[in-house]
Amino acid sequence: MFKNIVFVIKIFSDLPKQMRWSYLPPLMVYLAAGISGLTSIVGTFFIKDYLNLTASFLVSLTFWASLPWALKMPLGHLVDLIWKKKNYLVFLGAIVISFSLLIMYGLIAHTKSMSSIITVESWFILSVLLVPIGFVIQDVVADAMTVEAVPKYKSNGEAYSEVKIKEMHTTMQTLGRFAIVGGTVIISLANVILFQGVDKLDDNEKINLYANIYLYALSIPLLSVIGVLIASFQKRNKFNNKKYKHIVEDSHRRIEINWTILIGSLLFVFFSVGVGALKLPYAQEIVFCGSTGIILFLMSKLISELEENQRLMIVGTAIIIFVFRAIPIPGPALTWFEIDQLFFNEHFISILTLLSSVLALIGIIVLRPFMSNNSIPKIIIILSVASSILFLPSVGMYYGLHEWTSSFTNGVVDAKFIAVINTSIESPLAQVSMIPLLVWIAKNAPAQMKATFFAVFASFTNLALSASALTTKYLNQIFVVTREVKDKLTGEVISSANYSELGFLLILIFFTTLVLPIGAVLIVQKSRFKTTD
Repeated sequence: MFKNIVFVIKIFSDLPKQMRWSYLPPLMVYLAAGISGLTSIVGTFFIKDYLNLTASFLVSLTFWASLPWALKMPLGHLVDLIWKKKNYLVFLGAIVISFSLLIMYGLIAHTKSMSSIITVESWFILSVLLVPIGFVIQDVVADAMTVEAVPKYKSNGEAYSEVKIKEMHTTMQTLGRFAIVGGTVIISLANVILFQGVDKLDDNEKINLYANIYLYALSIPLLSVIGVLIASFQKRNKFNNKKYKHIVEDSHRRIEINWTILIGSLLFVFFSVGVGALKLPYAQEIVFCGSTGIILFLMSKLISELEENQRLMIVGTAIIIFVFRAIPIPGPALTWFEIDQLFFNEHFISILTLLSSVLALIGIIVLRPFMSNNSIPKIIIILSVASSILFLPSVGMYYGLHEWTSSFTNGVVDAKFIAVINTSIESPLAQVSMIPLLVWIAKNAPAQMKATFFAVFASFTNLALSASALTTKYLNQIFVVTREVKDKLTGEVISSANYSELGFLLILIFFTTLVLPIGAVLIVQKSRFKTTD
């Protein structure tokens, strides 16, 4: 135990020592992504109280909002093509994000004026779809900047060793992960402060608070812009320094356009937008199948040159990871229940988010040996069992678990107590589940096409999240849950609360979380796709 404590302290104290000035620009972009959750709690309560959108529709919206992330590969190629001008993409992303935030500010603070143009729900949908577009543009540039941030040469022109370069890349990626999660810690702490005493506010004061938070959020895109300005300053300063005149940077070389990627991506964009705009039946399913076909085609091309044994293992591992990430979730219905029936307000949810973020940072460090010393099939089984067990308190509280525990403990172990304990255990696992995925992709990437391999397989795993959104939508259509919604202008009740079917939904989620990933592992491990990764 003492050795583990010393290990954690050493890691945390050593990271700042390895920080380089060149790491700062991409870290600021990642930090901006981390603090983007500043408005999430406000959005949750605004949707619940004032927007007459069903749980299944909100899940459908999540599907469309996830599609831009499937375009990281072609956007990455675009960054390579316009390398010297890539900073402008960050500016573009910042403009898109700012426009989305201003729409939400207008919806909350000037509802009547906004609704006179188009419906409040239409404005909200537009805002939700703009956010991922802005962030995926910035994220692709930030990924490229992490490569640029690691120098290959010392100031005297001497090349760094491969071991040193690998060490610097590891530090850069670790700091990037810390910047994202650290950003969530910052915004969680900010929300705890902002929502202090929120129960004492009347409706108008709450609306003003909600609107102001969206104005504060305009600092998010500003952070990323400052990051690329610092990068430009660093590059200009380095170019003017005589010590660097003789160093030729790889990033300045021209590359050939990959027409297969670009044309295929354009077809994918037109296909997705066209299907969505035409409002065809099963539009989401059509887009999902089309995008999956494109990604699978590219994956087959990438692994075709590998040895058969390695190729089969990659397929098996990909199937296991896809099923694990495609598991459906309760959707907004559970959050509505926690707010209405368990009385979780904005301040308490902020505390849970803060606790989750802090423990996630610790989990990344403490559980890293577990990830490195076990195979992916074993990790998936353990995480599936742990996730399903940790979901049981949510199921139990729907059926009154908190009332039973509260009566036996004089009110100590109530719903909030259970939520805090559950979050404390669950949060590290949420972050850890991403680590084996990233390690697996990096480990299996061919040396001559690491970036393309990483982008394609990352897009494939993002499609698993789209599959999760689709199945979550289906479940919310079968088990219909509604909450009370009031017209923001008239105060008229538009929809009444009904949580009678939530219990069946939660039980089904519990079993799918436990059974499907383990079943996938058992099937794959008994087939020719058996993996030891």
